Parts: sequence; structure tokens; C-alpha cells
Amino acid sequence: MTTFAQGPAVIAELGEWQRALRTQFPIITGHPDLAYLDSAATAQKPQAVLDAVRTYLTTTNANAGRGTYPWANRTTDLVERTREQVARFLRDPAPEHSSVHFTSGTTEGLRTIARDWLPGLLTDGDEIVVPVADHRANIEPWLEVQRETARRGVHVRVLPMPYQRASGDYDHTALARLAGPRTRFVAVTHVHHVYGGDMNVHRIRQAVGPDAVICLDAAQSIGHLPVSVADLDVDFVVFSGHKALALPGTGAVWARQTRGPAFTPGGWSGTPNTVGIASLAAALDWLETAGTDRVARWTVALTARLTEGLRHLDAYEILGCQASLAADSPVQRRQGIVTFRHRGIGSGDLGFILFSHGFMVRSDHHCQGGAGEESESVRVSVHVYNTAEEIDRLLAVLATLG
Repeated sequence: MTTFAQGPAVIAELGEWQRALRTQFPIITGHPDLAYLDSAATAQKPQAVLDAVRTYLTTTNANAGRGTYPWANRTTDLVERTREQVARFLRDPAPEHSSVHFTSGTTEGLRTIARDWLPGLLTDGDEIVVPVADHRANIEPWLEVQRETARRGVHVRVLPMPYQRASGDYDHTALARLAGPRTRFVAVTHVHHVYGGDMNVHRIRQAVGPDAVICLDAAQSIGHLPVSVADLDVDFVVFSGHKALALPGTGAVWARQTRGPAFTPGGWSGTPNTVGIASLAAALDWLETAGTDRVARWTVALTARLTEGLRHLDAYEILGCQASLAADSPVQRRQGIVTFRHRGIGSGDLGFILFSHGFMVRSDHHCQGGAGEESESVRVSVHVYNTAEEIDRLLAVLATLG
């Protein structure tokens, strides 16, 4: 779990650091009249990532694991080095007992686990826990497993993950009562893509016991805050490169390989997305240098600034924990994501209005599961290239619509 925001003090402390990093994003500096506030959908790319892609494509581009000439060898080495880099980035304490597999992103990674691994773990009467108010990518694959195993005569019970209504966090106490000896697999999310909360995954292991496999959707945390598989005690971590400053079409599954059968994606392995992997390696290097702890402190401070302003505007309903809106709130703050509705303007219309003022936000259902929000909303999501001035300008525009 990340630390609480310190609001203006963090912005003052890290201002010079942030300004130097912001200049490294050409699309940001090239459009000074626009504020990109949709990083939960995809993050922008620093020059170092763009340079790495160009260098790879102009000096090394070849297939991996299928040739012995120098370009092919260098590409193969790149892929293997990046596997090791992912494990280090996740603070893997025992990489000899884990593996890293590249995918096209979080959705494919979760579906790969569901398709190629989970059925081999389950027997008739087993239970799986599904987070029914999270992103659909972390819901649908597990329901597909239930349907597929039922066709083979293996009946698996799906247990909906319990939530705390007031905060949107998982209800870890209720989960401990729900889980039993037949609970074999638990799907969880690290940072909620609508409510912005750190879901306190470090408490899940105690709630479900030592034997259940825990699969973590880290799409909104990798690249945004420090992630340690040792601290979280999970068995799978799945994430997308494009939300972590790398190119679209790449991601990874980290597998601990100590509970249940060994994880190996099924079928013949085709050509990997080598240029995407090159971009991911450069993105992780950039993030390590910048410091994910500082990235997290900056983005949490920005979202605290936004919720502090919004809570004084009666026209808006802010989703998620209401106890964490004030700048001086003692409870955990939103991790770079704030979602809200205007009480009189539809969210789709509000998104168009905000773009007319230079703000790019997301306005829809955000792919949330059926137990989540029923109405559309506007989501503001920030990264290290966003500024306090952008948040203040956004609040000023929102105030005129009250």
C-alpha cells in the first residue's frame, strides 16, 4: 500500500524534478494548449522510449530465437534480458522460481492464465473468487473458465469478491469468512480503474490462506507506483506495457511457479512483439531512473488536489471513498485516478465540453463489471507529465459548469 498524499508540500518538493521529466515527452511539450488526462487508458511515451524503438528498428530488427546471425542473436538477448528486467522491476526475491512471459497486454495475459493454466488447477466442487465490480478483463476470463469446465463435467463455484460499499475497497474481513478449503483461485486488482483506490492486496493472502492462488491485475499500478511481489505475496502479476510508458501491444505475465502446476502458455509460440519488448525495456529503465516512488507521490498529490477542489463544487458527485476527498484526509488517497459525474450534465456531453477547453478525459462506463457503476462518468487520470496548473485550470472550468 502506498503512502498518503502530502498535497502542496509534495508538489513543491518535487516540482523541479517533475518539470525536467515533463520535457522528455514530445507529445506533451508539442501541444502546450492541451492537457492529457487519460493515462489510465494509455500513457504517453518519453523520448528515451521513442529512441529505443527507432534504434532497434534501424540496427537490430530480427526474429528472436530463430536465427544465429548477429541481429537475431541481439534480439534474442533483448527478449531474455527484458524478462529478467521485469522480474527485477517487480522486486522478485526468487527469480529462479518464477517466470516471465510476454503478451499483447493485460487482457491477453489474464485470458492466457484462464485458458492455459487455471483449468488444470481446478477439480469438481472447487471455488474461485471473481472481482465483479472491477475491469471486465479481470472478470470475463474466469467466468469463461467456469463455463468451459462445466462442459467437461467439472463444476466450479464462482464467489463474488465482497466490497466495502463506502470505500469501494475489498472487504477483507468478509473475504476471510467467504474463503474456505475449496477456494483455489482469487482474482484481484491492484489499483481500481474507476475509484482509483489501492485495493490493499497485501491483505488478501491472510484472508484466503496459504494455499489459494492469487492473480493480480496490475494494469493501473505498474509504472505508476512501486510494486513488490514479495510484499504482496501473489502468484501472478499481469500488466500492459502501454500503460507503463511502452508501446501498445505488449505486456507481461509474471508467474511465481510455487503453487499449483507450472505456468506455461499453451500452443506454439509465434514471433514475439520484439519492438514492443524493446520499448518495454526502455520504459522500465526510464521509470527506475525517475523513481516509481516519486511518480506515485506526484500523481497522488495531483489527485488529492483535484478531489479537494471537487468536494466544494455541489454540482459534482465523486465516485469512490468519500472519506478521502479532503486535502488533509488521514485515509489513503486516490492513486492517480479521480472519477466523477455532473448532477445535471451527461458525462458524454461533459467530456466534449472539457475537450473544448483543452482537456482530454475519458467519459463512459470504463469497462467496469456488472456489479459496478450503472451510469457513465468522467475519469481524470494523471501521470508524471501532468502539472498542478493543469488541475487548477480543470477545476476552474468545472466550477463554471456548476
